[in-house]
Amino acid sequence: MTTLAFDDDGVDVVYEGTEFRLEQALIEEATQKSYYDVTDHEVLKIVAEQPNLQGEPRRIGDILD
Repeated sequence: MTTLAFDDDGVDVVYEGTEFRLEQALIEEATQKSYYDVTDHEVLKIVAEQPNLQGEPRRIGDILD
């Protein structure tokens, strides 16, 4: 299971028992989008090869509101 915790500077990730952080700049570079326009599904795709995408994607900007 993958857990994502968003804040204004990046995302704390727990993936297969390993904890790490994806900084805002890295996410923007990987997606070629503004951090707040990136969706949680896009972040999951950065982290996992075959992510389990459930529900509707949500923009980080909406999650942080």
